[in-house]
Order: sequence, then structure tokens, then C-alpha cells
Amino acid sequence: MNTLRKLFCVVSVSLPLFASTCVQAETALSIGLIPSEDSQSMIESSQQVLDQLQTQLGMPVKPYVATDYNGVIEALRSKKLDVAYLGPFSYVLANKVAGVEAFAVAETKKTGKSAYRSLIVTRADSGINSMADLKGHTFAFVDPSSASGHLFPKAGIEQAGYQPDALFSRVIFSGSHDASILAVANGKVDAAAVADRILASAINSGQVKQEDLKIVWSSPDIPESPMVWRKDLDPALKQKLTAALANVKNVPWGDQGMLNGFQPTADTAYNVVRDTAKVLDLDLSKMK
Repeated sequence: MNTLRKLFCVVSVSLPLFASTCVQAETALSIGLIPSEDSQSMIESSQQVLDQLQTQLGMPVKPYVATDYNGVIEALRSKKLDVAYLGPFSYVLANKVAGVEAFAVAETKKTGKSAYRSLIVTRADSGINSMADLKGHTFAFVDPSSASGHLFPKAGIEQAGYQPDALFSRVIFSGSHDASILAVANGKVDAAAVADRILASAINSGQVKQEDLKIVWSSPDIPESPMVWRKDLDPALKQKLTAALANVKNVPWGDQGMLNGFQPTADTAYNVVRDTAKVLDLDLSKMK
């Protein structure tokens, strides 16, 4: 849930009205990114995307990175943000409480698709080979609202007949996928739930060695983290933004690799996320 919490410094941008009775013009686009790494790393890894977007829109693009998913949602709700990159579950929540809708998803050259998976990983020498072997061990989730870092794996655990509180001796929320991966690699926890693409990125960058870790569970496909906008954003800006994102190509996008543009999506693509929430008996309006 790839992918970009670190992307943004806290920036609040007001959208002044031009002196006109009927025309509202945006002087800058404020965009929020989910916390999947530390804020500065997020900004650096997404800077080329932000630069291309700014060039094509012809207006400044101001990045915002909150300390958690809820911070981005609250910024959307208070209209301090125009657009945000959210995880699937955080989007479903934001759609319910903050008046936003999904409109685009990243398509990367590496996968050519707009879906990913949650994995439960452990150290290769841990002796853990299955869900049942996790009993009595320590475990790291990412964030309560993270799709691949919490909610999909939790649903998988429950569908396998276990309850996390009873299965694990201790559970922590690490705050990011990278932190969870390192917590496993360094022996801070015995296992963790992380996004497949972020694990692949950590391996490719040399943060961890593939042979030191093993996967003991994998989720079904999860719809990719969407770009969302406030429903009340100016329609002309929405049209420009859709076209601009479609043309952002051949630059890296966080942990997802090289972009092949952002493709259109719709709210209905995330019904599988709502169905998973039902498995967990979650009241999305009360999620933090």
C-alpha cells in the first residue's frame, strides 16, 4: 500500500478568489501523499513526478506529507489539500468522511497493471513457515488504515481461523512499510505485513537481502492506491489534472518504479476494499 507517505512536507495552500463574481481560479495545487517512507525520502523519490505535473499544469504544485494516513484525510476534509495519493482503505474512509473521489491510478512499466499484494514476511531462519507457525510470535503491522500493511492481512488471518490478539504475543504498528521490513530483518519483530512492491524495492536498494527473508502468506490482488480529488474542485482544473497525470511518464514514482502514466479509475473499483472491511466488521467512519 506503495506508497508515498513520505512524499510531503506539511504545506497548507489557500486558494484565493480572483476578483470575479463567477470565476474561481486555483493559484497552486496542494497534493498530499501517504506515509510509506519518511517525509523527505517521499518528496525526493516523487520529485520528478511533481515537477512534470507542475510543468503541464502551469501552476505550482505543493507537496504535503502527514505523519499518518489520518493526517492526509483531515487535511482533505479541511480543504487544505486539493489532491492526495491515498491507500485503498484510507481512500474508502476519505470518500466517506472528506468528500473525495478516486480518479486515477499509476500504471508502471514494471508491472503494467494497477494492483499489488500484501505479504507476511519473516526471517528465513525463523522456523516460521505458515500462518499457524506465527502463534506466540511478535508481529508488525504498518498503520491502522493501511490496506496492505494492516487490513488485508488482518482479514487473511481471520479468514484462516485466527484472531491477531490471540495469535501473536505482541503486535506493533511501525508507521511505515520500510520500518516493518527492517524490524523483521533486524530481529525487532518475528514477522510483518508489508506491500509486495515495497519489499521488492527494499531488496533492490540493498536495504535487505532476499535470501534473508521469506514469504509465508500473500493476499489476493488489491486495487492500486488512487489519486483522489475533492469533489468540489474546479471542473476545469479536474480536466487539466487528468490529462496532465496521463502524460507523466518515464519517471520514477516512489516504490512503484518507472511510470507509464496515470490511468482513469472510479470509486467502484474499491468495492473489494469495502467488502474486506465487512469481513473485519469495520465501521469505516470510526477508523483512525
